[in-house]
Amino acid sequence: MPLRPAALATITVTGLIALAAPAVTAQATAGQHSPVVVANRGASAYAPENTLAAADRLGIAWVENNVQRTKDGELVVLHDTSLARTTNVKKVFPDRSSWNVGDFTLREIEKLDAGSWFGAKFKGERVPTLEEYLEEVEDNGQKLLLDLNNPELYPGIERQALRELRHDGWLDRGHLKRRLIIQSFNADAIKKVHRLNPAIKTGFLGNPTVAELPKYAAFADQINPQYESTTADYVSAVHALKGPHGRRMTVYTWTVDDGPTAVKATRAGVDGIISNKPDVVRDAL
Repeated sequence: MPLRPAALATITVTGLIALAAPAVTAQATAGQHSPVVVANRGASAYAPENTLAAADRLGIAWVENNVQRTKDGELVVLHDTSLARTTNVKKVFPDRSSWNVGDFTLREIEKLDAGSWFGAKFKGERVPTLEEYLEEVEDNGQKLLLDLNNPELYPGIERQALRELRHDGWLDRGHLKRRLIIQSFNADAIKKVHRLNPAIKTGFLGNPTVAELPKYAAFADQINPQYESTTADYVSAVHALKGPHGRRMTVYTWTVDDGPTAVKATRAGVDGIISNKPDVVRDAL
């Protein structure tokens, strides 16, 4: 049956309203929830990871870094146990295979180029010390998710890292409340950090089973799982628990580098998204 003119007018107006209405965003879908966006190893899709050049590449509030220790006991910012992937160590020290960080002094590491592998314009970028990195992040007004990498290789690194953080002013009330989280894949390291300074927010990198979550709640404020296994049910199970500071436990998922996945993670209820392309995630949300 043909539509009457009045009905056509109603449909036309309704269609125009629908076209004029803004699209439903991830934020609206998630009940106005917007996760924290963390630059993984700095903006590592756009600058050499864990260097000062990557730290504030895109003006992202939170930055993540990785800490290792040199042969002479200095803390440096580097993801891998080996220097081979992200420096020219094979060229400078060809006879020092497997080029592990712990086999080189800081003075030797300072001779390395940590930027050319990524791009010619980053030639001469260096592996920063933790002290240099903390100063850079502080000067940028950023917040830090500090990852203790392979702490089992560096006995006492937890205490040493806290000592450096204190020396650089990162353990005062303001930093502890709003600007610092320490995470690791090593649960014992996170337990030790919590024992040494219970005021520090901590995160466990991994996917404990739901049944195991209560024991992690004794020393971790966050559970930070890989995004492929981060479901809404799992996030809800974490949120149902209170961490060592008496607040709801949170979930920072990794590593998300595209908009649709960021939207999916947001709808699952995550509290933070760690990304090599934090600008892409930020814009999608």
